[in-house]
Amino acid sequence: MSDVTGDAHMIPMLPCADIDEIGQFWTALGLRVTYRQLRPNPYVVLGLGGIDLHYYGMPGHDPEQSHSTCGIVVSDTEPLHALFAKGFRESYGTVPQSGAPRMTRPRRRANNAGLSGFSVIDPAGNWVRVSRRPASEEEKARAVDDRLEWASSGGGPLARALENAVVQGDSHGDPEQAHRILAGALARHPDATVADRAAAWAYAAELRLRLDDPAGAREAAGEVEALDDPGLTGEDRAAVDRARRELAELPELDA
Repeated sequence: MSDVTGDAHMIPMLPCADIDEIGQFWTALGLRVTYRQLRPNPYVVLGLGGIDLHYYGMPGHDPEQSHSTCGIVVSDTEPLHALFAKGFRESYGTVPQSGAPRMTRPRRRANNAGLSGFSVIDPAGNWVRVSRRPASEEEKARAVDDRLEWASSGGGPLARALENAVVQGDSHGDPEQAHRILAGALARHPDATVADRAAAWAYAAELRLRLDDPAGAREAAGEVEALDDPGLTGEDRAAVDRARRELAELPELDA
């Protein structure tokens, strides 16, 4: 039997209130408008390489009520995130952590077979989810089943709580629940490794910005700075340095 889907190309079609607003947003992030029409209905197409995003105009569309989503799979999430981050900074002065539009940073997702991913939430409230393509045979085996295996990186209870918080905050878009999980774990495990505490406090700072708590975010950032002992080596040193880099990308902390 011939493969009737061999030349198929699936296209996400997402709602928005204003196709020109969407066009300006994505062109600022590096895509280009490949098609635009106003009649018989507003419609715009944006593309870059294998990315092909279609939007249709919907009068009265409310970004806060949007539940639409689509996925982009790439071999490495970091370069695409860097391209989008550059566009965000040029347009907004920063990479927003709350509201719409905004973007999360690439993180390993335990609920995505352990693959790295990030999300762009566009001005219409649609979630465009970017995920790394499985590379090893082990990753492929986890990612092609009828469900994605939960792939924990292991570690202590604080590290596992951070994984759960990332799922809630970055995948489900629920920063309140993510912060509850993380704050509780930080309180219960003050003697966790420096590496685990650095990663957890850095994410706590990010979550607090999403929750419009800049003072709390600065407090969390201070906890990371307090861990920065000149005598740190190995995994602890690498984790603190990484946490400090993440915090440096949050200029709202200086407001």
